Amino acid sequence: MADARTLLRVTDLGKTYATAGRTVEAIRSISFDVAVGELVCIVGPSGCGKTTLLKCLSGLLAPSAGSVSLDGQPVTDPPEKMAVVFQEYGRSLYPWLTVEDNVALPLKARKVPRAERDELVRAALEEVGLAHATTTYPWQLSGGMQQRVAIARAIAYRPEVLVMDEPFAAVDAQTRADLEDLVRRVWRDLGVTVLFVTHDIDESVYLGERVLVLSSSPTVVQEDLRVDLPDDRDQISTRALPRFTELRTHVHEQIQRAKRDEHSEAVEPHAPAAHT
Repeated sequence: MADARTLLRVTDLGKTYATAGRTVEAIRSISFDVAVGELVCIVGPSGCGKTTLLKCLSGLLAPSAGSVSLDGQPVTDPPEKMAVVFQEYGRSLYPWLTVEDNVALPLKARKVPRAERDELVRAALEEVGLAHATTTYPWQLSGGMQQRVAIARAIAYRPEVLVMDEPFAAVDAQTRADLEDLVRRVWRDLGVTVLFVTHDIDESVYLGERVLVLSSSPTVVQEDLRVDLPDDRDQISTRALPRFTELRTHVHEQIQRAKRDEHSEAVEPHAPAAHT
């Protein structure tokens, strides 16, 4: 689905925190491009800085070094062309507002005319399978349905980039599979560019056209892997493919390598000096 034009460009991105009189380097130097219409997954060891990276990409956190640009413009604040879906969907929804009103919030903030706003909300809820739940309140819905509301709100105003931060970590396996297929459908139907951050190796291979494997902190891109699975995917036949097994095994090996490298760096200062 992607064309050749770069939409999101990350160049030598670094982030260092100053805490309790010392500095902690969370991200060392990350560079990658995402083309228009791509679906790219980011995976790495726990604590490797995936969320820090996402916050820098979305303008929520200023990097210490390097740059992020969206459609050629530097990202210094949350850009209008980007929507973010977080893991903690329950906190992002207002329980006193109906599903319809929750989805309409960003459109109201942008002063979209009422008729256009109603049509965008209707289309977004239909896209995520919640056209029947417009007058329902979030607390009346299951966790998976609440996350669908959060996705509907993110796509309602047709962003160019949809960034998702481990959005399915808190739901059960069956719901997760349904939501993964929803992401693939939204990506295909709307032509939106998707950057999907996950800790789940199988999910990254199932969803992505590419998988960026991050190293342990301080983080770099350890590998940029092209996923050469068929465009039409389903939870049973795709996951049964030998190529799926090869890819997920390769990513798993890369994650284990990152963990070993982290351990080696941690013990290296205490190792005895080699004799010459």
